[in-house]
Parts: sequence; structure tokens; C-alpha cells
Amino acid sequence: MTARKQDITAYFRSLDRRSFMDRHQQDAERDEALPIGYGQTISQPSLVLEMTIALDLEEHHRVLEIGTGSGFQTALLAAFSNEVYTVEKIPQLAESAKERLTAKGFKNISFLLGDGSHGWPEHAPYDRIIVTAAASEIPKELVGQLADRGRILIPVGSQYSQDLLAIDKTSDGKLEKTALEAVRFVPLKGKYEN
Repeated sequence: MTARKQDITAYFRSLDRRSFMDRHQQDAERDEALPIGYGQTISQPSLVLEMTIALDLEEHHRVLEIGTGSGFQTALLAAFSNEVYTVEKIPQLAESAKERLTAKGFKNISFLLGDGSHGWPEHAPYDRIIVTAAASEIPKELVGQLADRGRILIPVGSQYSQDLLAIDKTSDGKLEKTALEAVRFVPLKGKYEN
């Protein structure tokens, strides 16, 4: 295990998942997705860790997160990158995540209430983009906001079955796609809803 992976894993284990949920559910420690209201879920912890490691974050990276949700994934991103720009469509989730993350002392997170399928073009390009909801196809808007040598992690597929894709943009702008595993996420709201 690399030192970076060890650091991310150690930090992940220190996060209390219950503190990212409005109702401190007894089963919060189970390795499964749980509802957080408004038809959304907090992803299973092992997948959150796996996706964070798969991003291959570096301290200088600027990260775009589509789907703030509870803020659990956001906390991991912010701890291991320079800046995080996170977009959430549901006002109540956006506000509660912002309150939680601010209370935890994060100062490198910018929040946007809006349609994540459009990304956040004002701050592009991003070194890493992570999408925590399933799209019917790879959003070209997000590809356009990815820096050369950047990486996107996104679940793509139907409503009931998706592949978690890692999409790397080469220095000459070509895309290299790798399917990491089969997953099941809630739908990405907006243009690319499945």
C-alpha cells in the first residue's frame, strides 16, 4: 500500500459517518448505501474510500465533485487536495453539507447549488472530477472542464446497473476509458439522467 493510500485510508477510518447524516442511524456503520432524504443516499463507505483512492489525488489538485450529498465524500476530497468545488442540486442537502463541512473546519471547499451535469465552468479546468450519481452517458460538459492529464470518475449506465468508469485525458486531449467495477448509484439529475 502506498503512503498516500495509507494516509487516505487512515483519515477515512477517522471520519464518523454518522456525523454526515441528519438522523444518526444505528446502521450507519454498515458497509451499505443509506438514505439521506430527497431520494438520495450516502454511498457505502468502502466505495467512497475506493473512489477516493482511484482518483489518485495530489495536494495541488483542483477537484470538481458532482453531487455533494451528505458531504462525506467531499470531506475526503478536501483533506487530500488543494481545492474542492462541489455542486448539489437539492437545496436542503447542499445547505446541511455546507454547515457540516464548515463546522469541521474545511476552508478549501466552494459550494454551488445547481445542475451538476453542467459542471462548474467558471473554475475549470479541474485536475480531477468525481461524479457521485449515475449518468446515461459521459457528460461532454465535464470532459470539456477536465485538464489535460486529468481524470474523471463517473458511474455510467442504466437506472439499475452502471459501470464505474475512470476516464483519463492525455496530454493531447484524447480520452482513455477504463471500467473499474459494476456499481449502482442514484440517477444524476438533469441533462444526463438515466
